[in-house]
Amino acid sequence: MSLLGFALVFISVTLLAAAQTAFKSGVNRLDLAPDAGVMQQAMAFLTSPFVLTGLALYGVGTLLWLSALRHADLSLVYPFVSISFVMVSISGIVFLNEPVQAHRVIGLALIIAGLLVMSRG
Repeated sequence: MSLLGFALVFISVTLLAAAQTAFKSGVNRLDLAPDAGVMQQAMAFLTSPFVLTGLALYGVGTLLWLSALRHADLSLVYPFVSISFVMVSISGIVFLNEPVQAHRVIGLALIIAGLLVMSRG
């Protein structure tokens, strides 16, 4: 994969991970009644600045992903989406105060090891 292709994939995946963090931050801040209907929830989501930011990040990340697909084989770049699992986990720990659990760390290490093996091929 070219340096440009790698950069596009990395930035795209980073934006998608940031979008997930923004989504979670947005829904955590909502004050919805437990019996809120679907439309009430949808309106709350669509007026949340964090959710809207997440949607914008997803949009830009998707455009960059499409560009990345022009520079490399799908079978090569798509597995790199799994690095978003690592990024989202780290983001959850750092920004959302989620717990660090041994089995998750082992799983993330396996994902990284798999990516290293694939990138050599």
